[in-house]
Amino acid sequence: MPHRNIRKPSIGRRVAVAGVLFAFAIVVVIVTALVLSALGEVSHNVNALDDQRSLETTTGALKTFQNQLAATLNDYAAWDDAADHAYSPDGSEWLINNYGDMTVNSELFDTAVLIDSERHILLAYHNGSPVNWTLADYFGDGLADMIARVEGMSVGAVPEASGFVKTRDGIAATGVALVRNKNGLLSSAAGERRYLIFARHLTPEKVDGLAQTYVLNGLSLLPADSPAAFFVNIVNPRGTVLGMLTWHSQMPGDVSLRDVKPRILTAVGLIGLFLLALLIIGTAALRKLKADEALARHELLQDRLTGLHNRPGLFLGLNERLEQSQGDDSYVNLIYLDLDGFKEVNDSFGHGAGDLLIKGVAAALKVMVPKNALLARLGGDEFAIALKGNDARIAGRKLCEDLLALFSEPFMIGERVAAIGCSIGTAVSKAGDIDGEELLRRADMAMYEAKENGRGRFMAYEPYMDTRREEKNQLEADLKYAIEHDEISVVFQPVVNTLTRRISGVEALARWNRAGYGPVSPDVFIAAAESSGLIDQLGLAVLQKACHAATEWPHVKLAVNVSPVQFRNPFFAAQVLSILEEHDIPPARVMLEMTEGYFIHHPERAGTAIEKLKQIGVSIALDDFGSGFASIGYLRRFGFNRMKIDKSLVVALDEGGRSLEMLTATVALARSLGIPVTAEGIETEDQAAILQLCGCDELQGYLFAKPMPADQVTTMLAQQETPVRQLKVS
Repeated sequence: MPHRNIRKPSIGRRVAVAGVLFAFAIVVVIVTALVLSALGEVSHNVNALDDQRSLETTTGALKTFQNQLAATLNDYAAWDDAADHAYSPDGSEWLINNYGDMTVNSELFDTAVLIDSERHILLAYHNGSPVNWTLADYFGDGLADMIARVEGMSVGAVPEASGFVKTRDGIAATGVALVRNKNGLLSSAAGERRYLIFARHLTPEKVDGLAQTYVLNGLSLLPADSPAAFFVNIVNPRGTVLGMLTWHSQMPGDVSLRDVKPRILTAVGLIGLFLLALLIIGTAALRKLKADEALARHELLQDRLTGLHNRPGLFLGLNERLEQSQGDDSYVNLIYLDLDGFKEVNDSFGHGAGDLLIKGVAAALKVMVPKNALLARLGGDEFAIALKGNDARIAGRKLCEDLLALFSEPFMIGERVAAIGCSIGTAVSKAGDIDGEELLRRADMAMYEAKENGRGRFMAYEPYMDTRREEKNQLEADLKYAIEHDEISVVFQPVVNTLTRRISGVEALARWNRAGYGPVSPDVFIAAAESSGLIDQLGLAVLQKACHAATEWPHVKLAVNVSPVQFRNPFFAAQVLSILEEHDIPPARVMLEMTEGYFIHHPERAGTAIEKLKQIGVSIALDDFGSGFASIGYLRRFGFNRMKIDKSLVVALDEGGRSLEMLTATVALARSLGIPVTAEGIETEDQAAILQLCGCDELQGYLFAKPMPADQVTTMLAQQETPVRQLKVS
């Protein structure tokens, strides 16, 4: 009895364990069956995907084969030399050398034909040898449609066509193109035009090359309607099937399944052994991992300086709001804000003060934005606010107005006061019609539009901004090319002595004749150079050309305009001196003219830059005085060597009123400070006489001469004894 009493509990435990093990075994069997079933399905899908990849790859290989032929044809047809020789009676040798002989062992084309408008063959080569056949005899009827399509193309379209045709030598990618100049222009009449035909045959060697390049097993070219499991038809422009490319399926899924099945079974067994232990350990680890992940996620989406959302946090919250707006058909309004003048605060007070300012701005924004809004700092001095709701557009406009009002007041940074502003761009999505990235891009573009339109304002995104940005980018690219390829020219406008009317100096002015567009206003391309960082190259190129021309006029002063952006270059003074020494021009002959805006906004930097320039011996002139806000204090502080009165003060003389008193006072102010005065924009003798009486010692304007090339300046200097009225240039 005692023995039986001891064994009963033991049997009960074993039954319980056996039940658990049996249940576990069933689970393992089911899991194994599911895994093997899934592997079989994966194998099938992998095979299908590989077959689809092969189909797409083969289709792409054919398209690439045709596109390569088309690109080669474009290079040979849109060619200035080709246009010269193809239409020349003695151009046959050039055509043979550049078209016919190039068909020998060429990977690009093996057949070259040149025809006239009547479709008569002027030149025909195949594999490096001249051939004697007609177009229909060799190309069949597949080429006629392409020729007709090229002949009928409208002005502005690219006169080229390509496709696959069946020739006497097999299937070939073939193209037809009008022989023309590189810029697309052609002076020949329609009945006198020449057309270039290239063909590139799908030879066994080329098919093998495609197979190796695109990793296609057993790729081969077969006639149309051949029995094949995997194929891509090759069709001509009329839609007729010429042949097919076929390949062998590699069945990678089946191969992989056979390789991994034993290991999968072993792995399933091991998983069964460790599943229980992993379940216990994993549960505890998962709890800790979730807590750590939540903390890391919070830190990852937060800006450390301000505690606001950062860029990833903005995108996460923005996408959530966009998804919600799809369901309730509401708006999401993204406001992109950039501080104006933040860099100056950093430069003047240090980065520590800049950080304090950013914190202050963030604190102010937290108070101003609605509680359900998304507020983020995107880095630097940029912030974003996302509003969602049916009234998000109206609320966004009101918030933008409040923000502009906020930043119109100075910010306190400790004991310092910082006057900054902001530029704002907005973009709206309705019912999630655009994603977060595009919404941010549009708001960013609108913000830059606000900056370029004067700052301290907000602008909503409009589609024209994309077009304007593209045009601006293209203008900057063309300008960079023009500077690098010496396409910027320099003209000179004489400056005459008020009393003698003799030329005492010239002002160098940059000019750009943009290829395909014509002359570009200096106000446009100089602003583009400043915004794109090209102004240093442009300014030095103009100074280089001006100094080169000035070597012919040793007794004439040379004035050159300087962009405020060039002052930021710490090596500017040294570069100027290097150019002057290169042309053996004394620095005292050179005057650099600069406008007043930079002196007012950046007096410390301006003073340092002027001091460096004066040390090398050049003079400094304040240009366009009277068009802005320069004060007597600035005139005294920077010690200008000359003042140039803006044209607006001169033009005002013809309008009467108190313009004469203003002009007289301006000249008297300069003379009292010992600064000689030049008046610009003189167009009449009456203006010249008044400015002479006011005390201007130099005059400049169309009355004396318009801007002109250097050789005309040389001619005028040679005629200095001629009366001034005979010196005027129309």
